[in-house]
Amino acid sequence: MMFALFMVVVLAITGFIWLLDILYLKKRRPVDAADPILVEYSKSFFPVILIVFLIRSFIVEPFKIPSGSMMPTLLAGDFILVNKYNYGLRVPILNNTFFEVKHPQRGDVFVFHYPPDPSIDYIKRVVGVPGDKIAYHNKQLTINGKLLDVKFEKPYEYTSAGLNVTYAKQFSEQLGDKKHALLIEDNSMMPDMDIALEVPPGHYFAMGDNRDNSRDSRFWGFVPEKNLVGKAFFIWWNFDDFGRIGNKIN
Repeated sequence: MMFALFMVVVLAITGFIWLLDILYLKKRRPVDAADPILVEYSKSFFPVILIVFLIRSFIVEPFKIPSGSMMPTLLAGDFILVNKYNYGLRVPILNNTFFEVKHPQRGDVFVFHYPPDPSIDYIKRVVGVPGDKIAYHNKQLTINGKLLDVKFEKPYEYTSAGLNVTYAKQFSEQLGDKKHALLIEDNSMMPDMDIALEVPPGHYFAMGDNRDNSRDSRFWGFVPEKNLVGKAFFIWWNFDDFGRIGNKIN
């Protein structure tokens, strides 16, 4: 959000100087006089900043994964792309929707402004949509009275990027029409959070795929519609594992 605000300010300043030069300053300079340095820089940077601003605000925005809360789907150090159009076009900074497209669906991996502190961006998976009745007990997820189909895949170990995951188990989970991987770690230091609740209108229930190492809606509540940023869809870089480059996010 701070970067978006910075871009708006720079865009406004360079655009104002460029427009002022066209309407007033240029007419007062000799025909063969060079542009003042400030005008020259503004004319050079304004179009570039405008294009970057429009792309980041309405089409796609890059993010870096900072933690292991979405393992094994996403690893710390993954650089990802987020579709800004999928959940509707929003006014930059204010984040109010002015053109609706779609709403988050169960199974989507989405980025949002962290409700307790909107200056921070979080990434989790949509587990509950408005009206869903969610229950989580003994590491099993129930949605609208139906226990989700979970299948054990393999033991999971990972050591890289400051993370050391051992004794975890990888499962596949069927969430609606989408199947995804998740981790269960019986010896996690985080407390078990058993819940039973209903998702209110205009809100979403989010959980990390690393179920026993994720601070998510079980701890801080629902994600309001106004906090949505976009849908994660692509890994475009990882310095520690080049094999992840180009992977789609499921």
